[in-house]
Amino acid sequence: MKAIIESDQFNRTLKRMTHEIIERNEDLNKIILVGIERKGTPIAREIKVLIKQFEDVDVPLESLNINSHRDDHKKNTLDKSVFSNNINDHIIVLVDDVLCTGRSVRAAIDAIIDMGRPSKVELAVFVDRGHRELPIRADFVGKSIPTSKSEMVVVDYENRQVIIK
Repeated sequence: MKAIIESDQFNRTLKRMTHEIIERNEDLNKIILVGIERKGTPIAREIKVLIKQFEDVDVPLESLNINSHRDDHKKNTLDKSVFSNNINDHIIVLVDDVLCTGRSVRAAIDAIIDMGRPSKVELAVFVDRGHRELPIRADFVGKSIPTSKSEMVVVDYENRQVIIK
């Protein structure tokens, strides 16, 4: 195991990503943060806090279970998410910890589209490790880390570090 991001850099990365989201979205009141369960949600929650701290705007936060939309696991239709906010004509900032093949993001977009028609979907990931199987690209990237397919990238939110196993 090798730590490639430690606590200080972890915090700076989240702040930088938040500033990029703020800079690229003129009307923060149109944004809804959507964390992909389970590992994207804590990152989205922190981005929400930072937006409030930097801009004094309380953006809504939703958590998205993608199990019913995955193409690589048995689908469980009981796991569908329901948002408390209407997403129509809003900008969805979809948040996840690690972007690899793109299949989780595709499932998340399918789940979002099932709930309404956002004006735009943006993707924020803490780590982009490559190995895409679908044509998906993140709008906001904390760190790009080239890896081999045999390596595993873990965003350890509790200890504020990123580890390669």
